[in-house]
Amino acid sequence: MRIVFDTNVLIAAFISRGACADLFEHCIHYHEIVASELIFAEFSKNLSAKFKIPAPEVKEAVRLLRSRITVVAPLDLGARVCRDPKDDHILGAAIQGDCQCIITGDKDLLAVKKHRNIKIILPRDFWEYEGRVLGKPVKKGF
Repeated sequence: MRIVFDTNVLIAAFISRGACADLFEHCIHYHEIVASELIFAEFSKNLSAKFKIPAPEVKEAVRLLRSRITVVAPLDLGARVCRDPKDDHILGAAIQGDCQCIITGDKDLLAVKKHRNIKIILPRDFWEYEGRVLGKPVKKGF
């Protein structure tokens, strides 16, 4: 399965051990994660500005992501889809990357629910989604 992780979930996976980190690790091993340069830029900016992560650590985190993630140029949607137009690039990356879902905590993206057969879900809902899509038993918790 091909998946886009929104920036907020990527950041949560990197700054703390927990559900998002476990989910990211699982998806790296069993699925293909897709991102865009805009996602990497937002990831870097937020780690530095909001979380005060030192530049060398941010650079290393981005290097690690790049080594594990397929990079695509987001498709131009032509018209605004999300309430927050800054989130449309996430949808564009998912479309261009032929993804089945977007994992996010962003309320504006979650409000869309589904776009062009791409399901938009919370991290905690991924296990049930994965079970339905792949016909696997649902993993309970992380």
